[in-house]
Amino acid sequence: MTQFAAYLAFDGTCAEAFKFYERTLGGKLQMLMKIGDSPMGKDVPEKERERIMHAALTYEGGMLMGADAPANIPFDGMKGFCISIEFPTAEKGKQIFDTLAEGGSVQMPWGEQFWVETFGMCTDRFGTPWMVNAGKNKL
Repeated sequence: MTQFAAYLAFDGTCAEAFKFYERTLGGKLQMLMKIGDSPMGKDVPEKERERIMHAALTYEGGMLMGADAPANIPFDGMKGFCISIEFPTAEKGKQIFDTLAEGGSVQMPWGEQFWVETFGMCTDRFGTPWMVNAGKNKL
């Protein structure tokens, strides 16, 4: 079966974000390649060499990938999507939701919903929007 994986864009904070996601989601960072460490590294301006060319994180149930946007292209932030993630218990979901929301913003507070035991929406401090479902499905 084909699986989908999100690919996120950052403006110089990709490495920090993916280390945070690794800790928060209990995942494993598979790759965190700087532009300067790539075969084309010597051909980019020195100030761009620390930016991330590719990051890959595996976690239970999926993969999350990302990179820093090229420094010479205006970065407008992440928009028009959310990363949706599920957890088997409300307690685990709340723990993850609270960690993701810390330093970011909450669009929908954590609480009971008609389709699932608990749910919340937030944007983390790196600009990634999240929808967290947890507990028993009601539909």
